[in-house]
Amino acid sequence: MSQRIKIKALLESEQTDINVIVKGWVRTFRNNQFIALNDGSTNSNLQVVVDFENTDPALLKRLTTGAAISVSGLLVTSLGKGQKVEVKAKQIEILGDSDPEKYPLQPKKHSLEFLREIAHLRFRTSTFGAIFRVRNSLAFAVHQFFQNRGFIYLHTPIITASDAEGAGETFHVTNFDLLNPPKTENGEIDFKEDFFGRPTNLTVSGQLEGELGAMALSDIYTFGPTFRAENSNTTRHLAEFWMIEPEMAFYDLNDNMDLAEELLKYVIKYALDKNAEDIQFLTQRLEDEEKQKPQQDRSEMLLIEKLQFCLDNDFERLTYTEAIDILKESTPNKKKKFQYPIEGWGTDLQSEHERYLVEKHFKKPVILTDYPKQIKAFYMRQNEVDANGRETVRAMDILFPGIGEIVGGSQREERLEKLEQRMDQMGIPKDELWWYLDTRRFGACPHAGFGLGFERLVQFVTGMGNIRDVIPFPRFPKNAEF
Repeated sequence: MSQRIKIKALLESEQTDINVIVKGWVRTFRNNQFIALNDGSTNSNLQVVVDFENTDPALLKRLTTGAAISVSGLLVTSLGKGQKVEVKAKQIEILGDSDPEKYPLQPKKHSLEFLREIAHLRFRTSTFGAIFRVRNSLAFAVHQFFQNRGFIYLHTPIITASDAEGAGETFHVTNFDLLNPPKTENGEIDFKEDFFGRPTNLTVSGQLEGELGAMALSDIYTFGPTFRAENSNTTRHLAEFWMIEPEMAFYDLNDNMDLAEELLKYVIKYALDKNAEDIQFLTQRLEDEEKQKPQQDRSEMLLIEKLQFCLDNDFERLTYTEAIDILKESTPNKKKKFQYPIEGWGTDLQSEHERYLVEKHFKKPVILTDYPKQIKAFYMRQNEVDANGRETVRAMDILFPGIGEIVGGSQREERLEKLEQRMDQMGIPKDELWWYLDTRRFGACPHAGFGLGFERLVQFVTGMGNIRDVIPFPRFPKNAEF
């Protein structure tokens, strides 16, 4: 097995006239002579030339799409178009048959909806091979970015008793018999009898625990799964997704914005460099898809151009108040084209508003800051009340073309009194978060952090329109297959 050479390495090699062993899955077998072999290391197939006159006909019949095979043969310069080298097979071994009558991935174009139904096999297509190689590179680049800057990778809990966002959209964790849970004298469920002795849920964010780490280790980041029981059956939402959440002691909002912009540019550049072939393929795929749309609905930039555009431009920074003024005076708002019209200050911005700012007004990524206090979470640092009596917090959102919000963060409220007041206003029980408040009691300092939705990032870099296509096995309402 160890003698096997990956197809990517062979296609990049300058050597020829050497004996090699390759293994992979048959994409196509034509004219009883040419196998297109792929092993997932690259989107490109390796052509294997079969001496069909001297090959057992029974073996030739088993060379069907999807079959796993091992080939030993001579790597030679290819005379055909489309590849530098090919392998002249000396010996072919079938490792696993694939019944062509039943194998659902025949060599033809399949819809993304159909491929979602066979997510266990969709990795074998060119599109999903490219997506998940890019996803792998982005994940590696995230770790490399933070590790190179001395951050500590902290594993925050998956099971927690807190709801960091205070939104209540959590998945409950219990080992109770759901048909017959223990009850108190009042007839309520007695969570003291549950596994953890209290109500618990799957985490919606590692932020609060991340802050605890930052209060001793200075700079930490988490990168793990998070869960939202939000009944949103859309192309933008998942019930299980991955979040990157750094928390930095001694940072203010400007430091936070600088780091987030630097991270995004770093990982996009890494993917462009490392996965040039995959991104070129996805660019072409998207271009073909765009041709089916009316002219006015087509993207102004190709995928590669859009990625390069984010690298070449400083992100535009403006306050929420400035953004509201721009949106209020915008043509779509005045002509009532927005689904959610901008009435005035205090409106919670929707994806359509965010995309207008990025794609139409500034034509570059945007960072919005200083949002109204009433539409943001309890832990965000409160600004002084402005001359108009407006209360804002030191929040920031980064908005990207085609995606809308990709990063959300803030400077955290380090003042105990202000934090407790805000928790009281929002009905968040202080006694349950006593450990969080302790970080404000003992050696509090200015600090900041943000959350980057990893799937939104992968969506942006691959150009995919549906978030369910950038995670291996998507979880959404009424679906937990595979």
